[in-house]
Amino acid sequence: MPYSAATGVLLSQYLVHRAAVSRARGGLFLSESRRNFAQPLSLWTWSKVVRRIAVEAGVERFSTHTTRHLCLTDLARMGWEVHAIATFAGHRHTDSTMRYIHLSGRDLAERFARGMEHIHAQRVALLNVGTEGTGEAR
Repeated sequence: MPYSAATGVLLSQYLVHRAAVSRARGGLFLSESRRNFAQPLSLWTWSKVVRRIAVEAGVERFSTHTTRHLCLTDLARMGWEVHAIATFAGHRHTDSTMRYIHLSGRDLAERFARGMEHIHAQRVALLNVGTEGTGEAR
């Protein structure tokens, strides 16, 4: 799983903390409650933790799955083809991938503008090839 340098720093710090809780192999995130101390967090518990943090931060619609949507949308914004994004995400079909990609009108307008700049430049180049040496446009 790819992650940023900043996330790497946070993960390294957490691993030091985790070692203080338990050195046992197993789940990455461990409970620090008295009831389940040093036991791996279940997916349900992890979701509840993320939900609580999101509510406290005022980001009501954030969930554990939000980062997956953001990652795949960012790949689309960078110009990755949908088939490459699907492969990266582990999807067998691109229709599954399309549910994760949320491009805004601004994203689409910028992509269109870049494409039109490229097309315009190609057309100008073609027109210039036909007029070289004549001093006039076709």
